[in-house]
Amino acid sequence: MYVGFVGLGVMGQPMALNLARAGTPLVVWNRTRDRCDPLRAAGAEVAQSPAEVFERAETVILMLADETALDTVLGPGTPDFAARVAGRTVVHMGTTAPEHSAALERAVRAVGGRYVEAPVSGSRVPAEQGELVAMLAGDDDAVAAVRPLLAPMCRETFDCGGVPGALLMKFSVNLFLITLVTGLTEAFHFADRHGLDQRLLRDVLDAGPMASAVSRMKGPKLLDRDFAVQAAAADVLKNNRLIAEAARKADVASPLLDICHALYGETVAQGHGGEDMVAVLRALEARSEGARLPGA
Repeated sequence: MYVGFVGLGVMGQPMALNLARAGTPLVVWNRTRDRCDPLRAAGAEVAQSPAEVFERAETVILMLADETALDTVLGPGTPDFAARVAGRTVVHMGTTAPEHSAALERAVRAVGGRYVEAPVSGSRVPAEQGELVAMLAGDDDAVAAVRPLLAPMCRETFDCGGVPGALLMKFSVNLFLITLVTGLTEAFHFADRHGLDQRLLRDVLDAGPMASAVSRMKGPKLLDRDFAVQAAAADVLKNNRLIAEAARKADVASPLLDICHALYGETVAQGHGGEDMVAVLRALEARSEGARLPGA
């Protein structure tokens, strides 16, 4: 049987390509049709609708932007939902509110389907390289069946218990990532405004104990003011909002995250939501310029 893949965005397309290149029989669909062309060239079949994907596949991977996109594809609460997911495994690899995922799991199981949360850590480059890290949640048998399928996309997978444990784990990881990249960006901005050699800053960071795969990826982008997207600022803002909402519901203080939330909101409001997350530099620059104004 085919594996289905719905959602061929910045992350989904390279993930699906890795599946196709590994020989996985794949049927795909994406709302923007030309995103399917590389998959067709790699040997995947292109469906005319999400319904066709579910008709042809026993396991369907969803890499969709948000709850609205998920509900549009699956149709929970509609007459089509049961026919679409009964007897199939739905693998939710996107990032949504934990409550929405838990409700979706209940709905899928109620009509005889299986459901696995499998959000990933990593941006476009790790997705292209098959180096993502997946967090899995769901029934043990469903998780065990899905794990080998993820191998062409993910170098490691981790069990996170029941739904929504995987999404909450991803939120924990992303909280660190967002604050880490924002701090790195602020450091480059600080050095720039003090007339320091930012290339030297990069070299010092790379040589020291704070160096990481993230700093070595984002540092050169900051140095070159390269805002080509790896993880879009708008997506980071969405993730930030979801994490902040989860923190509030659990009475968890998140002061660093809250500052980042404001900065990414400013970045997106300035029109840079489609740029890489290091475009938060633009918000920092705007704040610095505002501080220089008389009376600011």
